[in-house]
Amino acid sequence: MDLLAQADNAVDGLKALGAGLGYGLAAIGPGVGIGLVVGNAITAMARQPESAGMVRTTMFLGIAFTEALALIGFVVFILLNFT
Repeated sequence: MDLLAQADNAVDGLKALGAGLGYGLAAIGPGVGIGLVVGNAITAMARQPESAGMVRTTMFLGIAFTEALALIGFVVFILLNFT
């Protein structure tokens, strides 16, 4: 009986570790993506300041779509950790 309880604790621990690792990996991609979007938008605005309004709007759309990936990763983390 004690061995079975230890196995259950080990499974719970590995489940939490996997969920945390999954969320960490899910946050890397959007972080890199947002960095690329903002960096390229700044470059575009520096080269052509007259188009800054359109570039800024497109940049915010890109950030929103990229951030959605991080939110999906967080939801998967919650689902894996608490089910």
